[in-house]
Amino acid sequence: MKRFPRREFLRKSSPAVSFAPAMAGSCLTLVTTAARGASLGVNDKIRLGVIGCGGRGRDILGVFLSNKGVDCPVVCDVDEKMLTRAVADVEEKRGHTPDTVKDFRRVLDRKDVDCVLVATPDHWHALPTVYACQAGKDVFVEKPLATSIDEGRAMVEAAKRHKRVVQMGTQWRSGSHQKEAVEFIRSGKLGKIGIVRGWVYLDWVGSIGRPADCPPPPGVDYDLWLGPAPKRPFNPNRFHFNFRWFWDYAGGLMTDWGVHLINIMLWAMGPDHPKNVSSTGGIFVLDDNRETPDTQVTTYEFPHYTMIWEHRAGSNNGPYNKDWAILFNGSEGTLIISADGWEVIPERKKQNVEAIKRPQGGDERFPHVKNFLDCMRSREQTVENLEVGHHASSVAHLGNIALRVGRNIVWDATEERIVGDPEADRLIGVKYRKPWKLPYARRA
Repeated sequence: MKRFPRREFLRKSSPAVSFAPAMAGSCLTLVTTAARGASLGVNDKIRLGVIGCGGRGRDILGVFLSNKGVDCPVVCDVDEKMLTRAVADVEEKRGHTPDTVKDFRRVLDRKDVDCVLVATPDHWHALPTVYACQAGKDVFVEKPLATSIDEGRAMVEAAKRHKRVVQMGTQWRSGSHQKEAVEFIRSGKLGKIGIVRGWVYLDWVGSIGRPADCPPPPGVDYDLWLGPAPKRPFNPNRFHFNFRWFWDYAGGLMTDWGVHLINIMLWAMGPDHPKNVSSTGGIFVLDDNRETPDTQVTTYEFPHYTMIWEHRAGSNNGPYNKDWAILFNGSEGTLIISADGWEVIPERKKQNVEAIKRPQGGDERFPHVKNFLDCMRSREQTVENLEVGHHASSVAHLGNIALRVGRNIVWDATEERIVGDPEADRLIGVKYRKPWKLPYARRA
């Protein structure tokens, strides 16, 4: 199988490219053909463009390519090393070399792309998703939706206006054992549920040290990597995997892991939003230059129950001896969902519900991608559509906002604003570095 030298394949791009770097801040106005997704037949090949080729991007690319009806004509990343690895993955699975670009807009301008995978750092989730919807592409975007609630709302609006199929990559929503547990909770057999609790205790999250600023690695377009985020000197800790520990680009473990668990909690408990949120924590364990807390406990007051989120880095001895889990405490028993599956522990003095223990249901990534592909053909809503994803992401963001301002916040879900606290309310939005602008943002 023929391989192209790195410099040669990095020069390859679609002949239909019409975006130039000078257009960095423009709101796209695209002349496109009718949405191909509306007429996809069962046997039509779905053509995927990948935006973000790091570890998660290549992982989900592999899941997409496990479906015979999917091909990948183009991959995009600001880092040549990531592009090289993604190209090798496509070559191995499809026998051809995809085109490569560094600017994601060049993926969206192509007529041979039906959908895109957005697997970038969080601060780059909103713009590619919104622009892709404008360009008539369906989108599979990683969680959380973005770095702020307002960006998430803009993404929801874009999907609605342009009638796009969009899936957020919280794959547990497609898990069989999670679904079984949620159905049991909804059956009412646990009785009245007053406390819902989720936690992650992760010993693999260790110190990242305090490296000095330095030039970006060769082959990296660092200004494009920053994009709408504030201009800062390059630091190894603010790049690739560790970006998630800095507020400019992400929300720490709360949004990295919390969205997964919060999503399941809300799935089981219903569409309500929290009324009040308080959070405490800090960098208590690790000695490094991260900004997001290694230890955090957040309490959400919902209309009919209390939700508690907690995380701890540097340790895996969580409650019930589980490094992560979700607990629903009802008047008749307690249900716990974890990596092992789910189980029901009856109340000792009542025994009105039977003890249950069910195993883990398999790799959720594959049915989650399959749901997206099926919905591209049917034009139905995905299981983790943007309204669902925005709900879970917003709850996580509210926990971080309460932590950052250091006080209880009152949430108006209808208006998506924090009541009586201008400082906290400003954190609902995000200020983009010029010339980048986000269409449909309420707080530009």
